[in-house]
Amino acid sequence: MKLHKGLGRQIRIFSYSFVICLTCACDPDPKPGAGGVAEFESTPEKSAIAPGIIDEASGLAPSQNMDGFLWTIQDSGNPASLYLISKDGKSIKEFNVPGATNHDWEDVAIGPGPDSGIQYLYIGETGNNNQPVTSTNIVYRIPEITDQNGSFSAASLEKITFKYPDGPRDSEALMVDPGTKDIIIVSKEATETGIYRLPFPQSTSETITAEKVGTIPGVFIVTSGDISGDGSEILIRTYLAAYYWKRKDGETIGNALSRASDKQLSVALEPQGEAISFDRQASGFYTISEKSNASSVSLNYYKRK
Repeated sequence: MKLHKGLGRQIRIFSYSFVICLTCACDPDPKPGAGGVAEFESTPEKSAIAPGIIDEASGLAPSQNMDGFLWTIQDSGNPASLYLISKDGKSIKEFNVPGATNHDWEDVAIGPGPDSGIQYLYIGETGNNNQPVTSTNIVYRIPEITDQNGSFSAASLEKITFKYPDGPRDSEALMVDPGTKDIIIVSKEATETGIYRLPFPQSTSETITAEKVGTIPGVFIVTSGDISGDGSEILIRTYLAAYYWKRKDGETIGNALSRASDKQLSVALEPQGEAISFDRQASGFYTISEKSNASSVSLNYYKRK
């Protein structure tokens, strides 16, 4: 989501920040979850990102086929491309996604899909704050390439078209449950953050209606989210904070997110924080920001204690 052009957008991000500061869940004591609540470093390891390539990063997902790399996307007005970033930030490579259109891409996730043994990238064409507001949204699904010399194929691209049961929504958080293969989308709201599910198998030929499965208490203006590779942990971020859930036995993603977060994580302030992701081994998590009015940004890594 672009907020750095024009006074109106600057006012809007200030308003979002004000809402978060007033209403976020700020319990300093973690609540016990099944297996215990994780602890992460509060000061990140920072890797500088050279400006000019991914100035509007809007999502992160760990590569499953290339260890030490992450995928990101850029939002509206940018190419329909996936970008592969090394964890030290020194290598950034662009891969076009043929057949896709970037109206307002907002998040990217990785996880299983229709074919067993294949990891898929899921691209959330779910932003909806630009005019005209769209009545339907899209999740693109495509198999992850296996190495840096690969390329994405239009023949392999799948388009999941959906609508919300309660009217159009602006959503910037997309996740995939590795256990059920359900797609989880979280709306960007100032008062009631909705949790929506596209159950597997998702149709690629018809418009499907998402199921609303709950709301997230005390968390507003959500800009990204992620589920760990084993499905046991969830991260949700806003512009100013990050929240952590440890799934209990038998909990769905919707059940987990419908209760108060187990912990609010300490994260460094970023120019316009739009992305969060566990690393491949869930040994920690990454964040990245849009550059906005800053001279540059960094890829930030918070190691698990």
